[in-house]
Amino acid sequence: MMRNTSCLLPVVSFLISTSCLGQNENIDLTGVIDMHVHAGPDSRPRAMNDWEAVQMAENAGLRGVLLKNHFTMTADRAALAAQLVDSLLVFGGVALNRSVGGINPEAVRQMAAFSGGRGKVVWLPTFDSQFFITKEGITDPFVPVMKDGKPVKGLLEVFSLIAKNNLVLAMGHSSPQEVLALIPFARAEGVENILITHVFGQDASFSQIQQMAATGAIMELDWLAAYTDPLILNDYVEVIQSVGAESFIISSDFGQEGNPDHASGMRAFIAALRSREISQQQIDLMAKQNPAKLLGLD
Repeated sequence: MMRNTSCLLPVVSFLISTSCLGQNENIDLTGVIDMHVHAGPDSRPRAMNDWEAVQMAENAGLRGVLLKNHFTMTADRAALAAQLVDSLLVFGGVALNRSVGGINPEAVRQMAAFSGGRGKVVWLPTFDSQFFITKEGITDPFVPVMKDGKPVKGLLEVFSLIAKNNLVLAMGHSSPQEVLALIPFARAEGVENILITHVFGQDASFSQIQQMAATGAIMELDWLAAYTDPLILNDYVEVIQSVGAESFIISSDFGQEGNPDHASGMRAFIAALRSREISQQQIDLMAKQNPAKLLGLD
């Protein structure tokens, strides 16, 4: 997808001006759900822990957050963190990286059975995906999701468990080709809710994004990517306007040490989209309605 570099200065200028003047504070986050929240404890540096993250999110007016960790389940952590807040919904999930046994149906089965009912999302491999390992040029072992054009052993059972427990299948850091190949298998097992994890981070083309939308999957647009590379906002606006807001969610993907809190990220994201003539109705679809639908909320 081609990027219009002439838009770089206006975007950067906008981000700087809103940050300096605090204009983002006027954005109402009522009903907003952030489905990509990193927090500690973690093996990677985080700006805050789970308890601090949920309290800050509640104070900011968010409706809900989804705690994500690449290396351990967060359903149990979400159940504990939820006890600290009154009005915020807190959820978690499990990423099928090597630390939980890779494509491990038992990890999904146990997460779904944990008390509290906070486990909602199963991510395919992220930092241990073949796509990520290859793209980064590192030699670590990876967790494959396909072999000879078919899902690897155990993955169909994972899909079945996701369907049985009405969970969300998130595609992790799989390649666009893998995503498009796996969606029919997931649908055949009864999976209804499919989320394409930060679709631009996986280098999907515009044509592939259109194909993903046609399957009924929801694609994630994350603020972290735009925070580090403002040019990507051009791509975000292009697909929202051409494919339709009904096919996307927006998330912060914040929590890294040195970055702002999640609510600040969501405010900045919404402000940036508004500045690019994305309507409030479109924003509500992506920030409120689509996340709620994926999570099975009213």
